[in-house]
Amino acid sequence: MLTTLLQVALGGAIGAALRFISGVAVLRVWQGNFPVAILSVNVLGSFLMGLFVVWSFQRGMGHLNPFVMTGLLGGFTTFSAFSLEAYTLFEKGQVGAAGLYVGLSVVCSILGLMAGVLIARGLWA
Repeated sequence: MLTTLLQVALGGAIGAALRFISGVAVLRVWQGNFPVAILSVNVLGSFLMGLFVVWSFQRGMGHLNPFVMTGLLGGFTTFSAFSLEAYTLFEKGQVGAAGLYVGLSVVCSILGLMAGVLIARGLWA
């Protein structure tokens, strides 16, 4: 149990650092008020989760799941930050933008996961 906890903690630290770096990079390119940085890491993280879940189970690498899925990708994706961004848009009276942000985040993240699964199945079938 302690080993698994350490795997999750290490993966989470790496994932959170990668989320920060990605967010800074996106914000340097995107100057608008729409929370593209959080949206992009959630969609990318969901896509990578789709790829990894297929790869790890097809290759018998499930022992990496705590590190990669719970830690790394859990630290990288940011649904707590997502909730804050959605609420902030709503609170500012940007109800349409808040609804669009929530809809895009959920739909695109699910589509990203589906794409990852389908691509992984094609690559590692």
